[in-house]
Amino acid sequence: MIRGPPQIVQKCPTDIVTVNRTNIVPRTHRHALQDLRQLRRRDSLRLFSSDHRILKFCTSEEAFQPRLVAAAKLQEEAPQMLDTFPSFKVSPGLAHPLGVSETESGINFAIFSQHASAVTLCIILPKSVHDGMIELALDPQKNRTGDIWHICIKELPQGGVLYGYRIDGPRNWHEGHRFDDSIILVDPYAKLIEGRRVFGDESNKMCRFFGTYDFNSLPFDWGENYKLPNIPEKDLVIYEMNVRAFTADETSSLDQDQRGSYLGLIEKIPHLLELGVNAVELLPVFEFDELELQRRPNPRDHMINTWGYSTINFFAPMSRYASCGGGPVRASWEFKEMVKALHGAGIEVILDVVYNHTNEADDENPYTTSFRGIDNKVYYMVDLNNNAQLLNFAGCGNTFNCNHPTVMELILESLRHWVTEYHVDGFRFDLASVLCRGTDGTPINAPPLVKAISKDSVLSRCKIIAEPWDCGGLYLVGKFPNWDRWAEWNGKYRDDIRRFIKGDAGMKGNFATRIAGSADLYRVNKRKPYHSVNFVIAHDGFTLYDLVSYNNKHNDANGEGGNDGCNDNFSWNCGIEGETSDANINALRSRQMKNFHLALMVSQGTPMMLMGDEYGHTRYGNNNSYGHDTAINNFQWGQLEARKNDHFRFFSKMIKFRLSHNVLRKENFIEKNDITWLEDNWYNEESRFLAFMLHDGNGGDIYLAFNAHHFSIKTAIPSPPRNRSWYRVVDTNLKSPDDFVTEGVSGISKTYDVAPYSAILLEAKQ
Repeated sequence: MIRGPPQIVQKCPTDIVTVNRTNIVPRTHRHALQDLRQLRRRDSLRLFSSDHRILKFCTSEEAFQPRLVAAAKLQEEAPQMLDTFPSFKVSPGLAHPLGVSETESGINFAIFSQHASAVTLCIILPKSVHDGMIELALDPQKNRTGDIWHICIKELPQGGVLYGYRIDGPRNWHEGHRFDDSIILVDPYAKLIEGRRVFGDESNKMCRFFGTYDFNSLPFDWGENYKLPNIPEKDLVIYEMNVRAFTADETSSLDQDQRGSYLGLIEKIPHLLELGVNAVELLPVFEFDELELQRRPNPRDHMINTWGYSTINFFAPMSRYASCGGGPVRASWEFKEMVKALHGAGIEVILDVVYNHTNEADDENPYTTSFRGIDNKVYYMVDLNNNAQLLNFAGCGNTFNCNHPTVMELILESLRHWVTEYHVDGFRFDLASVLCRGTDGTPINAPPLVKAISKDSVLSRCKIIAEPWDCGGLYLVGKFPNWDRWAEWNGKYRDDIRRFIKGDAGMKGNFATRIAGSADLYRVNKRKPYHSVNFVIAHDGFTLYDLVSYNNKHNDANGEGGNDGCNDNFSWNCGIEGETSDANINALRSRQMKNFHLALMVSQGTPMMLMGDEYGHTRYGNNNSYGHDTAINNFQWGQLEARKNDHFRFFSKMIKFRLSHNVLRKENFIEKNDITWLEDNWYNEESRFLAFMLHDGNGGDIYLAFNAHHFSIKTAIPSPPRNRSWYRVVDTNLKSPDDFVTEGVSGISKTYDVAPYSAILLEAKQ
């Protein structure tokens, strides 16, 4: 349950400067515009067209006086009269901490901008206090310490205040500056962001985003018996998922106000437990603008960004994942409720974080909301040899300047915030090779940010996972700078497993290497098998069902003429492209999905699966579905129920089998005595059959065979360990429930016919 935040009243000492009250008498719309133009020319003040009136002030030791009074929206009617505005007492404030903080002297605001020449704090008070915008121009002589601008305001409300900044500076484009003081900018250190309240509300697609704060609420109650799961990395089974898409569909049977929310996810924790996973990796939950594609006409302006790889702010939880359109404070509270509930169920929370780029796009069509207008030259990589154009190693128009000292500290503070405030257990870094580039984009061997994350005391308990490539060609699979701490998305695992299972020639050796823990990539220094995050499917690309149902991507709905999305999918449609009623092809597809899942769950390393693959979710061949807030991405709970006793059952039992057998989750790399390769055909490029035995040291050996031929293989079964017999646990060629028998089926002879495109697992038991 959400506790209502209590009101906290504190007394503050008297400060230096006072803002006087005044009354504003409206004029006609035409006269108001004339006054605004005159004021703009005379005092360099701005015309701000929004739902809020503007009041402009300058800080000084004299009483503040209003400099600008304006109409609200430019409408064909006279603006309403403004109420009197409250008086404030202000002081220069403190340079640290950055962002908004509560001090004995009031509410302190501090923002970094190295190259700014003018900074104005813009405040919108709760309507119960004042209906309008107040602008406070900071004095560079009194409100600046080094590169940090700051001010402290006494008697501001302790919550419900919206704020942003107007920042001006050099207009020299070729030097990397993009200052524009007509735009109100979001504080990079804002802990909460206010924007539209309802996800995908197209009637409010042009809304502005503001920082806000909450010093009213009591600390979140994590509970007396609360504890972190602290699951060893070797024991993780990761479930990659999207918070909204998990429960947004009406088949979730949740109340409409709860669908697609943090609280909605809590309601479905029983499903995660039934499946057997013990970690969720959440697609981005930092504040992002899902309607950014609709802000101007373009081929993608019909889409809604549901994946969230377009960060506005690195500290604030996505506010539109709150239930009932509750806004940022409720979002923060409910996010903690979600983490608490997941931890109570023994499930860790890993966040997919995007520090390689932001939502602000490119120089051609910028969407300036924060960093670009605050100090573009600091926050982004620019090519000073090419008119200071933004460098683009992220494929999204800009590249965050991660190894600049100021930017590096921002990222570290953000990560610490999510660990200390929200108790998350780890991070997966999107396009993490960007973190390995210097400020000019050149790759560096020992990137300061990656090292700092590795050594940070607050982050020491966290799982840290790199997606070890970027869109600039820096492919670091197996080579990501790691300080023996970083795990990696193993892209080579994905490709090699796909190619072998679908029957490509010459892949048996690679398949064996990946199953055994990718020692060729990770057996370096003190790295472990679990530093390989093994996956066949991720959010980006085909779903598991589509991997066995489509040879080619079908992305026409994205509006980019089919030019987006990966072309190298290593997929096979099993004979017909897309949906079919052919029973034989559908049976083959079912076997192939089980083969992939079996291979993933018996591989040394850390397995990761995608939400929806447990029932066979389809996106109808779209391998880049980021922009569809529909059933293409949304979990289909009705389909899950239909597959509970077949597909889902197999997936769940296979996960639980892995977690109950230590031989599949070894701490160290496999040695010769740990495995027997039943193979004398390694160098035959046409061989698509692999069999081997894993030895657990206590006689509970496991035998596995994978047949990727289009014909059966009659294979010899080796003798079991002494005083043991072989029991068949898995045969993916059999129908449910015979495809997986937990207690095993006895009577295994000395040979076994392994059907085409199938796999078996035998367990030695007494």
